[in-house]
Formats: sequence, structure tokens, C-alpha cells
Amino acid sequence: MKYYIIAGEASGDLHGSNLMKGIYAEDPHADIRFWGGDLMLSVWENWQNAAPYDITAAFSTNNVKLEGPSPEVIKDPSKPSGLVRHYKEGAVMGFVEVLAKAPKLLGNVRFCKKDILSWNPDVVILIDYPGFNFKIAEFAHKAGFKVFYYIAPKVWASRESRIKKLKEYVDKLFIVFPFEKEYFDKKGIDYIYRGNPLVDAVDTSKAMYESKDEFLERCNLEKGPHIALLAGSRKGEIKKMMPVLTELAAKLHSTAEYSDYKFLIAGAPSRTMKDYERYLTDEHKKYITVLFGETQAIIKNAEAAVVNSGTASLETVLFNTPQVVGYITNPITYMIAKSIIKIKYISLGNLIIDKLAFKELIQNDCNSDVIISEVRALIENQSYREAMLKDYALIRESLGGSGASSAVAKAMIEELNKNSNE
Repeated sequence: MKYYIIAGEASGDLHGSNLMKGIYAEDPHADIRFWGGDLMLSVWENWQNAAPYDITAAFSTNNVKLEGPSPEVIKDPSKPSGLVRHYKEGAVMGFVEVLAKAPKLLGNVRFCKKDILSWNPDVVILIDYPGFNFKIAEFAHKAGFKVFYYIAPKVWASRESRIKKLKEYVDKLFIVFPFEKEYFDKKGIDYIYRGNPLVDAVDTSKAMYESKDEFLERCNLEKGPHIALLAGSRKGEIKKMMPVLTELAAKLHSTAEYSDYKFLIAGAPSRTMKDYERYLTDEHKKYITVLFGETQAIIKNAEAAVVNSGTASLETVLFNTPQVVGYITNPITYMIAKSIIKIKYISLGNLIIDKLAFKELIQNDCNSDVIISEVRALIENQSYREAMLKDYALIRESLGGSGASSAVAKAMIEELNKNSNE
């Protein structure tokens, strides 16, 4: 079967890549065309280059063995599958920010519609990214294509009017958070829940099986404690967060207790060193290092983490690293968001257990002095640290066990086969 998958940002790329592995395991003849990032591209290239196509050989990295058929199949390289557009060409968050990029985003929508018609897939799979994907859902449905939505748009947080579009244009919704079940039940939307795919992404990661000493040696870093700094994946997030993060690092490093600490910035996959270096002086570079492709290892081995809100905060929970979440956005965007968002917390971990397991510092509260106070408490206050880790255990338990990505892929294929037989 032919699968057209659209993931519009780094987290979608992560979940999309694991979904693709599951699809290939269940459907070895799968032809996949996608909007995504480097992770999805890597999965696709591994599958194309494995001859004969052995699912275990193609995806046995990071100490993970995926079970599945291994047919003697050689794909035709001329088939127009593979990466269509990289998510970095369109990833944007915020009301003001979207308006500024509107012409480009609309151009991407027009191109995507034409591309779907030309390629004629068996199913269009949309991963989060609602601003773009709802437009595609409406188009694809009206054009007669099967539409699956994976990682449900957060209509429970804001823009509940989108429920109508989910009912009208989406054939099957695949949710990933346990608290969403009750919500969508009340809204009368049929869904499939198979756990959260981030558990797989963390538990099968290289970082989970590598010691701190091995990580430091591999990345040519000095031994000693470090604090993880995650500024976000979008250019606007980095612009807002980096001055705060460099200031807190400088202040902490100047104290005797933290003079031996290093600060590791996790470079986002869609960004370049230039996005970060413009905020780093020569003095900063003595104790601040930017690393790309090492986000999970940075989080796992840190004494504490300062995390921009998003999927990374939930990854930090799953790696058992104490954290504080900080988030700054355009003032107008913030004012609009405050008026329409109806949830108590901005972090998924806190939402899952409906409790403030870790601090959230937003807008003016997200400044270097407040963050420093929280980071010091995370490192120095043992009882505070232990209480947070106990809440982490509850969050992980609520997300279910491993195998969510494969289970979702299997459920999708079962839905397609069921519908084709009706």
C-alpha cells in the first residue's frame, strides 16, 4: 500500500520515524512518501538500501530488534516515494509568527494538495501540526482519500471548534495520552489508543544504553557534572530563550558551588550552529557547549535540565532528569493564548497526572534568577528532587508500556484492510 505521511516539526519527525518502522514491519511492500525530517528520511533510506529487505537488519540500531517479515523484495528506486519537504521549511508556532509566514505556508498547502492527487496514496496520515494538517484533511477527505490523524490535535487545550473538522474529515483518530480517552468519548469521536510512542523512542535510544563516561568520551567532553539546556526547535523559541539560558549559565558558573559545572545546549535537528553561536561570547564557550544529535544523551546524563515546553519536557520525565520548564513567546501571542487556552499546565507531564510535578516558568517568570533558584533546588534539595522523581514514575506508568508505535502501525493497516474488504 501507499502511505502519504505529513509531520510538520521535530516531535512529529520522531513519532513519524517510529511509525514508519512499524509500517514496514507490518507491510514490507509499503511505499511511503512523506513530509518530515532527518529521522523519517533515515528510516526510509535504511529500508530502501536493505536488500533483501530485512526489517531486523534495517532497523536494529540502538540495541533494538524489531520483529517482522523479511521478504525477498527489491523496491524500484524510480518510484516517487521518499521525502517531499523537510519540516524546517514550514515549522512555526504562535499567532503572530504564523501570520508572518502565511504566504509560504499557503504555498506549501497548495503544493501538498497537488502532490497527493498526483501520487494517489491509499491513505493520508497526518501527525499533529494542526494548522497545516487540518487543511490537508479537508482536502484529502473531499478528494476521496482515507485520512488518519495520529497524535491528536490538542483541541482539549484550545480551539475546540476543530472537533467538528475531526468528525467531518478524519476517518480514524489515533490518540497518545490517557487523559484524551475520556475527552474524545464525551465528544463522540471514535479513536484508537495504543499508548504513547515516546516511551519507545526513549527506551530504545542509544542514550539509554550508554554510560555517562562513554557519552563524554564520545563527544570529547570533560568529565564532571553538567546541566542540560533545551531552547526549543523553532528559530523564534531559540531567539527568546538563548539570552536567558546564557545569562543563567554565566551566573551559576560564577558561583563557587557550580564553577566546575558545564552547560550543554541541545542543538535542534532543524537548526545550525549559527542559530546558537550568535548568543555565545568567547567567555561563554569556556563552559557552554552546543551539541547536535545528542539531545537524549544530554538530558539523560544531566544533573538537571532547563527545558523549553514541548515534547522535550516529556522526554526529560522519561529519562528521570529533574527539570524546570521555561517558555517565552511574542507578547501578543501570549495574550491571545491566555484568552483561549483552557488547561492548567503547559507541560504534557503535568497534564498527564493533573499535578504540578515540575515548575513551569512562563513569560516574565522565565528569567535567569528564577530559573537559577529552581535549578539549585533540583540539585541541592534531595527531598524536592525525590518527590519530583516519584511523580515522574506516575507519569511513565500512565503512558503505558513499550510497543506503541508498532501497535499503532498495525492498527492503521488493520483499518485499511478492513475498509478495503467492506
